[in-house]
Order: sequence, then structure tokens, then C-alpha cells
Amino acid sequence: MLDKRKFYINGEWVDPITPNDLTVLNPATEQAIAVISMGSAADIDRAVAAAKTAFATYGRMPIDERIALLEALLAIYTRRYDEMAQTITLELGAPITMSTDQQAHVGIGHLEGFIDALKRMKMRETLPNGDIVLREPIGVCGLITPWNWPINQIALKVVPALATGSTCILKPSEFTPLNALLYAEMIHEAGFPAGTFNLVNGDGVHVGAALSKHIDVDMMSFTGSTRAGTAVSKDAADTVKRVTLELGGKSPNIVFEDADLEERITGSVLECFNNSGQSCDAPTRLLVQRSVYDRAVEIARRVGATVKVGDPQEPGDHIGPLVSDIQYGRVQALIEAGIAEGAELLVGGPGKPEGFEAGYYVKPTIFVGVNNGMRIAREEVFGPVLAILPFDAEEDAISIANDTNYGLAAYVQSGDLDRAERVATRLRAGMVHINGAPHRYGSPFGGYKQSGNGREGGLFGLEDFLEVKTIHRPDAA
Repeated sequence: MLDKRKFYINGEWVDPITPNDLTVLNPATEQAIAVISMGSAADIDRAVAAAKTAFATYGRMPIDERIALLEALLAIYTRRYDEMAQTITLELGAPITMSTDQQAHVGIGHLEGFIDALKRMKMRETLPNGDIVLREPIGVCGLITPWNWPINQIALKVVPALATGSTCILKPSEFTPLNALLYAEMIHEAGFPAGTFNLVNGDGVHVGAALSKHIDVDMMSFTGSTRAGTAVSKDAADTVKRVTLELGGKSPNIVFEDADLEERITGSVLECFNNSGQSCDAPTRLLVQRSVYDRAVEIARRVGATVKVGDPQEPGDHIGPLVSDIQYGRVQALIEAGIAEGAELLVGGPGKPEGFEAGYYVKPTIFVGVNNGMRIAREEVFGPVLAILPFDAEEDAISIANDTNYGLAAYVQSGDLDRAERVATRLRAGMVHINGAPHRYGSPFGGYKQSGNGREGGLFGLEDFLEVKTIHRPDAA
């Protein structure tokens, strides 16, 4: 079992002020794989002090020097790529093929996107009225990241903080801390100055709250549940720090009758089940035009029945377990709620798949006969669970799609691109995917309503970590 009880503070691996061990489990086997320390407010004080001291000089480092550091990090990450993929598979349960092709790859893609954006960003410009506008690093940043796409969210927060000249303290999820500790090793090897990046493990109630409330933290960037995001916002309010949030979703996926049903229903089911359904932007509400509903349901049944669960260490396109016993229980409760409220099981159902008594495995599940008032249509399940709902006309689809507290992503499938784009403009979501188009590195990621605020990735992601200063010159036109 790995001993990972040290924190990374001020360029050194240090012991926690008060020992508080937590065992990290492999979700595929429920066996212990590592022990970490759970930090305290005192550890956060130490990390924030280091970040504040480092900002005094790092915040004035020339952009070219920061770009060189980021490029060094990119080279190191590329060299240790397979190590990152294996680590994510071990602690998250993502199958190794998925970890290699998707989970680990984001650490390269986002870093390249930020480097490109930083090279293009104007840090100084003159307005038509003659005033000068400067973009300056915001300062000390608290970063809280989730377990479901761990290095994805770490890269989307740590990289723009360091790229803009800010300093940071990362609190990764205690369920998947090992990839974060590996990333800290890479940052150290790249040569970032001491104190610019710090890592303290812990839970949200103690370490996350201490970070959010800290008077010397200038900004909080949080990804996770809407409930926890609300707590971060409240904790940060007394010190009036900037807060950016990337929260939950219940993304609608509208399938019109002129879509290529075989291709788009197949793709929609597989996208929903990707990462065992543990994605905030998963297309979990499949809205199908009534004229092709029965055909679409039959395709979904066939495709859903072919989705297998399996050992994450084995290559292949199967799905793995959920991350924890807690998450398994939440998903099971919502599957049971769907049955109790009268939805019909098309594929899957409660309990574990046959042959998987150990591990937090869930049956890939599809419900039909769903209406938009049911819990499985309104709450974020965060497991491999798809709800299929019918609609009649375009306005009906838009109304159902927007009838949610969330607004992270939406999906539109249609053979008429003009209609698809017209519908996209009506959907209250931060991102709309048409006919399977992917999210691309460098584009803004984020949502409307209770899915959060702010945007991550590329130029927009850098801007969240910058302050704007106006200089009024006496000789301005």
C-alpha cells in the first residue's frame, strides 16, 4: 500500500500538522491501495502563506518565462503519461483504455490550449479613448476539484492559475488523490518557484471550508455538486472573493425525426454511459420525437444491452465501477425511485451485474415511460442511467429541455443543420453539441443556472484568473 501522507507546500513535501490518516480504496476491488493525510485549517494557513509570499514575485514574472515553465510541464506530463493513466484507473475505476484515450489525455490537451491562449492574450491594450487597460493575475487561488474527471479539472484550474501569474492551493477529492499528488511531482520537476503551487488533501467540510473562508485567498474555483458549490459561495461571501463554479447537469439530448437514428441513438447511449455515467455533462435525458420514438427505443434497447461492465485493468470498451460505496448507494436509490414512480425498465435495473459481487459496479440502465417530473428526469444520477422521453414538435422539445434547474450542456440530433442551430440558440445551456460534435480543447466549458458560473479552458479560462486595471493618463485623447 502506498504511503502518500505528505502535502506539497512551498516547494517541499511536508507532514501534516496533525496526523489524520485516510485509506484510499480501489473501487473495482474495494481493497486499500494507499493512505493519505486529511488536512486541517492549520495546514491551509501554511499553504496560503506560502502562496501569498510567492505571489509577490511570481505575479511579476514575464509571460515568456511562465510559458517556458508550462512547456516544461507538458514535456514531463507526456513522458509520464502512462503512469497518469494507470493511476486514474487504479483510484477511479475507469477502464485502462478509457483512462489512456480520454482521462489522461486531457492533461495534454488543456495544457496545450492554455499555452496557445496565453501566447495570444493581450495583457496591455489602449482603448479608443486613450486609457490603458492592463490584465493582471488575481492573486492567491483556492482550487477544489472532483473525483470523476480528476486530472481534467486539475488542469483546468491549476494551469490557468499558474499561466496568468497567480499562485494556488489545490484540494483534490479525497476519493482520487493519487493523480493530484503525481501532478504535484510533475510541477515540482518542471521548476515552478516554491509556493506557486501547493497541495493539501482533506474533505470539503474542514479543508475546503478553510480555503473558501481564508482572508488571504483572492479567488475560489470549485467543481463538484451544486450543493457543495453553494457552500463554497457562502463561505467565500464574507471576504468578497471571486468564485467560479462548474457544477451539476441534467443535459437534454433532443433527437428529431430526420436524424440518422441508428448512428445518433447509438452514439447517445454510449455517450451517456461513458465513464460509467459519472460526467456532469452526460446526455442523460434523451428526448425523442414521437413519430420515431418506438424505433429509437428499440435501438436504445439493443445498444444498451451490448454495454458491458468489466475489470478496469483489462483493455476494451467496457465500463468500470462507480467511484465509491457512497456513490453506488446514491445511484441505486435513484434507480429504485424511477421504478417506484412508474418508469419502465428497458435495460438494467437495481443491484450489481452478475459476477461482480466485489466492487461498486452498476448495471447500465435505461428507463422509458418517463415524464419530466420524475426524479430520474430532474436529479443528477451520476451513474450509467438514461431516461427516454417523447416529444411532439420543436417547441415541445425546447420546453422540456429547458425545464430543469441545470444548464451545463445540451445535445441536438437532426439532419437539418439550420434547425439544429436554431434550436441550439433557444436552449438554456452553456454548451450545445450538434450531431455528436465533441468538446474541443481551447473552447469555453461551463453552464447556465445552477450548473455554475465562469468558464474553463483556453482564453476564457485564463480571463477568470485575471483582474482588469484601467490607467487613466492625463494625455488621453
